[in-house]
Amino acid sequence: MSIIVRLPGRGAVEVSNGALTAQQAIARVDEKIARQALVAKINGKLVDLAARVPDGATVEPVLPGTPEALEVYRHSSAHLLAAAVLELYPDTLLGIGPPTEEGFFYDFLRKDGGRFTPEDLERIEAKMRELVEKDLPYQRIEMPRDEAVKLFKEMGDDLKVELICDKGGETVSCYKLGDHMIDFCLGPHIPSTGRIKALKLLNVAGAYWRSTEGRPQMQRIYGTSFFSEEELNEFLKRREEAEKRDHRRLGPELDLFSIREEYGPGLVFWHPNGGIIRKEMEDFLKEELLKRGYGLVVTPHIARFSLWERSGHAGYYRESMYPTMKLDEHEEYQLKPMNCPFHIGIYASKTRSYRDLPVRLAEFGTVYRYERSGVLHGLLRVRGFTQDDAHIFCTPETLGQEITGCVDFAQTVYRTFGFDEYEVELSVRDPRETSKYMGDPALWERAEKTLAEALDELGMSYERIEGEAAFYGPKIDIKVVDAIGRPWQLGTIQLDFTLPERFELEYIGADNRPHRPIMIHRALLGSLERFFGILIEHYAGAFPLWLAPVQAIVMTITDKQRDYALRVTDELRRAGLRTEADVRSDKIGAKIRQAQLRKIPFMLIVGAREVERGEVSVRQRQRGDIGAMPVDAFIEQALALIRRRALDLQFQDQGQADGPKER
Repeated sequence: MSIIVRLPGRGAVEVSNGALTAQQAIARVDEKIARQALVAKINGKLVDLAARVPDGATVEPVLPGTPEALEVYRHSSAHLLAAAVLELYPDTLLGIGPPTEEGFFYDFLRKDGGRFTPEDLERIEAKMRELVEKDLPYQRIEMPRDEAVKLFKEMGDDLKVELICDKGGETVSCYKLGDHMIDFCLGPHIPSTGRIKALKLLNVAGAYWRSTEGRPQMQRIYGTSFFSEEELNEFLKRREEAEKRDHRRLGPELDLFSIREEYGPGLVFWHPNGGIIRKEMEDFLKEELLKRGYGLVVTPHIARFSLWERSGHAGYYRESMYPTMKLDEHEEYQLKPMNCPFHIGIYASKTRSYRDLPVRLAEFGTVYRYERSGVLHGLLRVRGFTQDDAHIFCTPETLGQEITGCVDFAQTVYRTFGFDEYEVELSVRDPRETSKYMGDPALWERAEKTLAEALDELGMSYERIEGEAAFYGPKIDIKVVDAIGRPWQLGTIQLDFTLPERFELEYIGADNRPHRPIMIHRALLGSLERFFGILIEHYAGAFPLWLAPVQAIVMTITDKQRDYALRVTDELRRAGLRTEADVRSDKIGAKIRQAQLRKIPFMLIVGAREVERGEVSVRQRQRGDIGAMPVDAFIEQALALIRRRALDLQFQDQGQADGPKER
């Protein structure tokens, strides 16, 4: 019998199979590639290089530099971390250790009650490097499930016994690394520790076993690994920059928001500075909504639970919903996790004609979703948040143009907020698990085809992602890329043929007969809270003038200019500029430093000469001193920046002196 070997950039090669491993089969065609490979694919499935290739199968190498290779590489790095911990702290139980987008983590439970410290991480990392030098093999061991349960019971590891009983089949695979570490794991893994070229442990945090509150509280050690030291150093630089921009630090420093544990985790308090930014965000979006023919609506925060049973959320979304409340004796009510059933109610409130469609309804609707405390993360993962939500009810004939309009709207919004780069994904059903989705399969096929055609018509490149659709329809997801290159999921444009059926929505067509409308769920920012967090980090808190909570501050050099400074402040406020006055007796250098820390765009300094001439000396946050000018001239220039929602602070007569836009 023979097997097929496929190598990158080459055709298929048939080789005779004498019970070859994947690596041996690849070496028959190219020994160099066989040495470079980290894992392989047999008939499309990732396997260890030591896996035997069955007759008639196709085998391919997975080489460094590919996403699949990096995921396996980081999974193997997590096992290396576990092996190092067990060498140093033998009385430790292993939790789970998966790869992540930025690296890997492993959860540990120390039986001695000890807790890992940052100093311990240095010691563990040194041990990991020592194990890399030893070039230890990752050894796959397969055994019957009962035998694996017995093995881990004898080791006193009830956590692994639980995992094996929950996830193991009749045969269980484990991986051994070094003298102390054996772990229940599906694999695959790289051949040996010597293949790991660059690694770094990052931090330690708390974690519940299997992310479930009330289960054993473990410690999670985070790390990362790359194929080269250069890639690792670049990542660490980006991470350092991200820490400087962290909205959880900048939010309190700039008095933008707070989350107060005594009121409840995941519940956001918008402070006046943050409230001003939210107002500007909402005002801009409302302007655009009205231009584009949307109706602005407001709906309740609570409804009968039966509404969510009818919509399907009770069956498909229950874990993310708060418990129901019993009111009116036997009636159960539910805090809303979604706005869509309420907008359906507005649509269904009267008879609609095809001439009335499309009906576009938009709301800044606050919803409540239960998130486990372990996954809450500043503004990015909360329990109560406001969506810039909209739902469009249209006919099949107008569906394409409505989707195109949604994508155009999204592009306008992202450009205005300073995001010029974005990625697009088309999220569709997982064809292997169709039971997870509501509705007629034929309608799903139609919906997926419609979204793909709309993106093709717009000439937009996109990635098709199977299994990421919502339970009621496929969707277009848009990820913006921030100032330091991180992608953030924001916009969603989602087709829904199911809810109109469930709620028996109708419009009267040109044939005088009832027809079902098609429903589009559309959010551009997603959650105002989450978008605010992203915006803080994108600008590192130094917002463009139109968004800045305080746009200008007037400062005195001596007490003699106090009255003039207050008059200038009043004049700027009357013109519509958010302005403060700093007339304290402090030195002007200290006032400037404080304003810089507050990231105020313009500092207007007034001394004896400015009072005499009726001017202000203008300092720009990024560039410094840009000279003196009449108060009216400053107002005119500042308002021009605000009107066009400029992303920089460059006045029209400054030419190119300001340099690049602020980030």
